[in-house]
Amino acid sequence: MTSFKLDPRLEADTFAVGALELCDVRLMNDRRWPWLVLVPRVDGVNEIHELTESLQMTLAHETALAASLLKQITRHEKINSAALGNIVRQLHVHVVARSAGDPNWPRPVWGFGQRETYEPADAAALIERVFQGLTMAQQQSAEAAP
Repeated sequence: MTSFKLDPRLEADTFAVGALELCDVRLMNDRRWPWLVLVPRVDGVNEIHELTESLQMTLAHETALAASLLKQITRHEKINSAALGNIVRQLHVHVVARSAGDPNWPRPVWGFGQRETYEPADAAALIERVFQGLTMAQQQSAEAAP
């Protein structure tokens, strides 16, 4: 992999959570929805199909891991995963926990209303839960590897 630089908009809108094999994991700073953003550390890639087949598989695995973890942490009824990139071109995957009755349910989260930022303590608590879950998942994966 080459040197990696996070898009300034993603950096401004999210908090760092941790790193997986391919992706940096970030928390969107919008408390209306528990919302992770996975950013593959590959410069110059805007679309999933631009990744090698091996990296596509790693991205799919890491997206599923993040979705499963977010479901476990939040107990929300639906987890939406998407790579849109219409505004921020750098490849990134959104993983958003949704529940009936949340803002704009069942419509998309993108472009709805005004962002409601986290209180620092609330962001830190969720980041810690996600980080711990990612760490446990990586340890289990390493132990299961032949």
